[in-house]
Amino acid sequence: MKPMLTTLLAYALTALAVGAAHAAEHTMRISHQFPPTHQTSRNLEQFARDVAAASNGKVEVQLFGAAQLFKPNQHHAAVAGNQIEAAIVLNFQWGGTIPEMNVTSIPFLMTSAEKIRKFPSSPAAALLDEKMQAKGVKNIAWIVDANDAIFTSARAPLVAPKDFEGIKIRGLSKVFDAGLVAMGAAPSAMPGSEVYQALQSGVIDATITGVEAAHARRMYEVQKYGAASPLLLAYDNLIVSPKWWNELPEDARKAIETAAKQAEQRSLPETDDIPPEMIQQLRDKGMQVTVLDAAQQKALRDVMQPAVIEAFEAGAPDGAKLIDLIQKM
Repeated sequence: MKPMLTTLLAYALTALAVGAAHAAEHTMRISHQFPPTHQTSRNLEQFARDVAAASNGKVEVQLFGAAQLFKPNQHHAAVAGNQIEAAIVLNFQWGGTIPEMNVTSIPFLMTSAEKIRKFPSSPAAALLDEKMQAKGVKNIAWIVDANDAIFTSARAPLVAPKDFEGIKIRGLSKVFDAGLVAMGAAPSAMPGSEVYQALQSGVIDATITGVEAAHARRMYEVQKYGAASPLLLAYDNLIVSPKWWNELPEDARKAIETAAKQAEQRSLPETDDIPPEMIQQLRDKGMQVTVLDAAQQKALRDVMQPAVIEAFEAGAPDGAKLIDLIQKM
């Protein structure tokens, strides 16, 4: 037995030595709010594999989803304070910190596939990247969360502006919610992780989210109706700590940047239309979904867009400039 034990010990020591030789030299912890089934969660899982491959195992990405480390409203401070290397911040969640980030919530302003493809390398994106840098974080990816939206409701479909009268609805931001108010709704703010329970308990009647996110968050269990359209654009910003980033060797930064660009590309929509399979997923679960036609979209745009633009420009010093840059893309 002794020779066998010696041999096994030798194998074990060899395995440890090999593992140590290939152990990651740098760790990138990413905190985010999304459940495992959310499209950005799945995208980040591939991002982690891409970083490992591009860095030859020198950089390990560790994912902490479902707000298990930090709440959504804590991510900016956690990264800026170097408490964690990276986090995902939904662009609407910047709120008053960077009011210009709400530009993508202006109804029907930039939801076309062409504009979305152009945006990450545009002067408009560069302006917003600079504003994030000024707030102590570095943005390395514009990951499309959704270029569509669905109003889900329990009592009746929310198709026309008049349908929103008196509806208690989870809003997105103070700016976007001006459009909801213009239609007569009563919006309230809450993180996505709390919406299901609020709908289930009747605290709110309705919500707005992405079509795929509605399925991932099982909205069909507590909402009977859905009205889907390319209403707005939501981005998930992958932000990193500048201190941590600047201390990384160049090859590690390059590997992460390469993987981040791949994550951006995976998130791009192929067409302006909502993929039929995403709608069918909700219908298969029993939700009655209406895909708004051009006339119905125009009716929403005519009421919502002027109110949202007014609120946006009133609170964002570079709001008018940003809208102009986007319109010129």
